[in-house]
Amino acid sequence: MCNNNEEFQFTGQVGNLSIPKGDEASKKLAMLIEVKCCGLSPTKTAQKYGYTKQRYYQILKDYNSGGVQSLIDKKSGPKKNYVRTYTLENQIIRYRFLDHDCSPAVIAQKLKQDGYKISIRSVERTITKFGLQKKTLLIQSGKGKKSDRGSSN
Repeated sequence: MCNNNEEFQFTGQVGNLSIPKGDEASKKLAMLIEVKCCGLSPTKTAQKYGYTKQRYYQILKDYNSGGVQSLIDKKSGPKKNYVRTYTLENQIIRYRFLDHDCSPAVIAQKLKQDGYKISIRSVERTITKFGLQKKTLLIQSGKGKKSDRGSSN
C-alpha cells in the first residue's frame, strides 16, 4: 500500500519501508537490492522501477565503482562557463567602453586577434548581461506636432 507521497513500499516480517516520490537515489538502490539480494530478474525489476535493462546495468556499474553517492543524480550540462571567462568578459566590456559604436562582430574580431576564441553571439550575450546595449533615441515625426518652423513670432 502506497499513499500519494510514496512510490514504492517494502514490507517485511517486522514492518515496512517506503521510498518517497522523487527520491531517485533510493529508488535505484532498491532496484539493485531486489535484483542482487532477492534474485529477481534485472529486466522485470528495471521495468518495475521505470528503467530499461541497459540502464539497470549502468546503475549497477556506477554503484560498484562509487557506492550510494554515485546513485545521486548530478546536474546536467556544463559545470562552468567555458568561453566567457571573467577575464574575457572584462575585455569585452573594455572594448565596449573604448568605442561605444563598436559592434559585437568587431569586438569578437579584436578578441580573436588577441588570441581569444569567442563567437559574436558570446560577445552579444556579455553585452546584454551587463546592460551595455546601444540606446536608441526615439525621434518623433513632425506630424501632429505644433512647430515653430515658419512662424514669425
